[in-house]
Amino acid sequence: MRNIVKTALVTMAIIFASCSSQQSLQEYYVDNKENPNFISLDIPASILKMDEVDLTDVQREAVESLKKFNLLAFKKTSENVGDYKLEKAKVKEILKDDEFVELMKINSQYGKGVIKYMGDEDAIDEVIIYGDSKEKGFALVRVLGKDMNPAHIVQLMQAIQKSEYKGEGLGEIGKFLKG
Repeated sequence: MRNIVKTALVTMAIIFASCSSQQSLQEYYVDNKENPNFISLDIPASILKMDEVDLTDVQREAVESLKKFNLLAFKKTSENVGDYKLEKAKVKEILKDDEFVELMKINSQYGKGVIKYMGDEDAIDEVIIYGDSKEKGFALVRVLGKDMNPAHIVQLMQAIQKSEYKGEGLGEIGKFLKG
């Protein structure tokens, strides 16, 4: 009987220890999708309309590795400054997790940001783009794909520039990102 109790206690301890108390990025998206401070949008990669664009083979491969984009933006106002600081801290804490590998930092006239990825170096399944502005708020973009390559990120940006995509179909979040 004692062995059964000890085994059960050890098993429960292992289960609790393996459960992370930190919220995942996916959970954060789901939890804030309906929050009025946030603008949320799930976009299929097909919205970029890259079929008609003259792309190199590498650019075409980069585009074909994409599945969809999840966008979540916190629109800062004078009434929600406290919420902005709290949510920004939550996101930064989530992005500190070791599962995210930093690809590059961004520092521009619009604000600061970071691009991170999850997956193997040569087979990335998710790219996370985070940027914040003291005036506007912050935005999180999850680029979901299959076996993306870090070099594909640059190729993808070049392909989007070739397409002259102007943000059609983004609605309110497009206005937020433009300013």
